[in-house]
Amino acid sequence: MQPIVEAFLDDDSETFSYVVYDEPGGHAAVVDPVLDYDNKSGRTSTAGAQRLVDFVRSQQLTVDWILETHAHADHLSAAPFVRDQVGGKLAIGEHIRDVQKLFRDIFNLERDFLPDGSDFDHLFREGDTFRVGKLEGRVLHTPGHTPADMSYLIGDALFVGDTLFMPDVGTARCDFPGGDARTLYRSARKLLELPAQTRMFMCHDYPPEGRGHSFLTTVGEQKRDNKHVRDGLSEAEFVRMREERDATLEMPRLILPSIQVNIRAGRMPPPENNGVVYLKIPINQL
Repeated sequence: MQPIVEAFLDDDSETFSYVVYDEPGGHAAVVDPVLDYDNKSGRTSTAGAQRLVDFVRSQQLTVDWILETHAHADHLSAAPFVRDQVGGKLAIGEHIRDVQKLFRDIFNLERDFLPDGSDFDHLFREGDTFRVGKLEGRVLHTPGHTPADMSYLIGDALFVGDTLFMPDVGTARCDFPGGDARTLYRSARKLLELPAQTRMFMCHDYPPEGRGHSFLTTVGEQKRDNKHVRDGLSEAEFVRMREERDATLEMPRLILPSIQVNIRAGRMPPPENNGVVYLKIPINQL
């Protein structure tokens, strides 16, 4: 069955979130919802995520899942807000535990923070299946950008997170803690083994000059045109390119606030004794 997919762009982070559903009045999953965050003031807003909630309600959908592809480094997750508004189990891959352990030490988080994935409602493993109403979903572990990246195949729709970008942009960076270019190449090629007509939905798009934002391609188009992992480009070529390119990239603008929130499934750290929530900035650590 071919799911219906509604895309929502967060212009600030160039992130696409999705509502995936079987039919109007049926069942849905929400993928990678974004919390508005102003880095200058430290203020948050749910205005963007409210658009997803309003759409879900307008279509009279029952939300079964809120799916995170990974612990994002470029935006804060709005998953708790969406779950509070329309329900659904909040899920991510089981290797989030590895990412939590890495960043627990970098941020020197409080003792009560346990890197066991328990902040999420469900942890998926490679090959797990799940239901979205009449639709069947399958989980594909696609590490390399981070150890915990997951892609979700729901019907003929594949949600790739940061594993792949549009063909003229290529692939994600691999220089975050726990990332690895060789692993990312193998994850990308794993996705490109799916049927050519499989629809592929991007989590981000950073369009070259002259092109507007796009979120949809196919496995066949990626195999033919992806400038980093198209057919004929070897693992050694990719690793050399990726490592050289990553060495020139700045850290994402929101990596410090976003990671310490997203490893908590979108929850903020506990308030301090004055009732105020604070985010940390580790000096000379990344």
